[in-house]
Amino acid sequence: MAATSPISAPVDRTVPRATPQPHGATAPSSTLPLLFTLTGLLALLLGAGWIVAQPDILVTYHYSPRAISVTHLLVLGWLCSVVMGAMYQLVPVALETKLFSERLAQIQFALHLIACVGMVWSFSTWNLKSVALFGAMLVVGVAVFVYNIARTLLRVPKWNVTATSVAAAIGWVMLAVALGLVIATAKSYPETLPALAGWVIRFDPIGAMHAHAHLGAMGFFLVLMVGVSYKLIPMFALSELKNPRRAAWSVVLLNIGLAGSFVTILMRSPWKLAFALVTFLALMLYALELRAILKARRRSALDWGMRGFLTAVGLLFPLSMIAAALSWPGLPVNGYTLQLESVYGFLGLVGVVSFAIIGMLYKIIPFLVWFGTYSQYMGRAQVPSLAELYSARLQIISYWTYLAGLLTTLLAMEFSNVIGVRCGTGLLAASLAIFGFNVAKMLRHFVHPQLKPLPKIFFNNPAA
Repeated sequence: MAATSPISAPVDRTVPRATPQPHGATAPSSTLPLLFTLTGLLALLLGAGWIVAQPDILVTYHYSPRAISVTHLLVLGWLCSVVMGAMYQLVPVALETKLFSERLAQIQFALHLIACVGMVWSFSTWNLKSVALFGAMLVVGVAVFVYNIARTLLRVPKWNVTATSVAAAIGWVMLAVALGLVIATAKSYPETLPALAGWVIRFDPIGAMHAHAHLGAMGFFLVLMVGVSYKLIPMFALSELKNPRRAAWSVVLLNIGLAGSFVTILMRSPWKLAFALVTFLALMLYALELRAILKARRRSALDWGMRGFLTAVGLLFPLSMIAAALSWPGLPVNGYTLQLESVYGFLGLVGVVSFAIIGMLYKIIPFLVWFGTYSQYMGRAQVPSLAELYSARLQIISYWTYLAGLLTTLLAMEFSNVIGVRCGTGLLAASLAIFGFNVAKMLRHFVHPQLKPLPKIFFNNPAA
């Protein structure tokens, strides 16, 4: 057999594994985060298909059963699933510790999956009693997740800005799901729980819903995105954190802005503009630190996964402008401003958070697949590189298609153009289908490892 021909014989998995990479002693098995990730991808594709089939969801007011249902499918099914799975992998590795309990993570996955499916179905039929029941299951699952990550953080040998962000994020997500459960329970059982219903009814229902959404979107996703990127971007760009004090202040101000926004949105207070500006200041510090990190990088070329993440960071600027406009005291309530709220939510969840996650998944999934499949063959066979696990050309096509679909959808939403929304979301769905195909190419290596014999020169080289 030639040295360059593939190994055609079945892979012998009884051969002892090579010594794992340094992170192997801290990270859980690759199966766990992949399970969360694949569940999230399925939810994302279902959500995209739902919106393409019913584009009027995005051109009517967002306080409706279908809009709330598809939002929870994307937030709980897609974003939470992927982020939680990634945290089980990244928190131990990034903070150089060991996950407290992989078994608890498996239990949480089951609770999360059942609760997510149940809540989406319940919202679509507007069965609020079922929403409360499945919401209670979700709260239990999130509590297990928070406990697991919190116990993991207690093992961190050296506290840093990333650990602070993770701690804040798990606190906010616990508060967000608890508030959601309180709202759903108060609406479902007003006779059984009159005190709770009386307390909730004191607040404007739209304000309470928006406050709940901000806790989840900003508190969990954005705080985590900022904090974890301070570890991952230097790692992927071969750079380092340039100004730890600036990074720390960005996280502190972001949390202050979030806390203030939550209270002022809930109370319909004109002070929400001030806290929106605090959040904007935090994001400016974040952008300055990322710029410094990238300027000092030793890897000149940025791959398309990094470009996708940085594009999402850039979209934080128009998102902040819309947030400031919606926070303006005395803003008139009309069709234009109500639709601007939908644009704001879509840009935040699909434009910033989802775009950032997809970019990072092009870094995370190949690594999980490569480590789970090929780490045992290092030094015994030629194995593919991370970039060879998927198609870079398809990744580029997916990036530009996603960006075009996002911009088209946002413009069509603001002008309530159903045809434009269908075209834009169709482009988004096409981009996600390409992404899904690339993920399938990566996962194929679990079933059919692409191994080649070591070159003969390797065996003749005394240094080898």
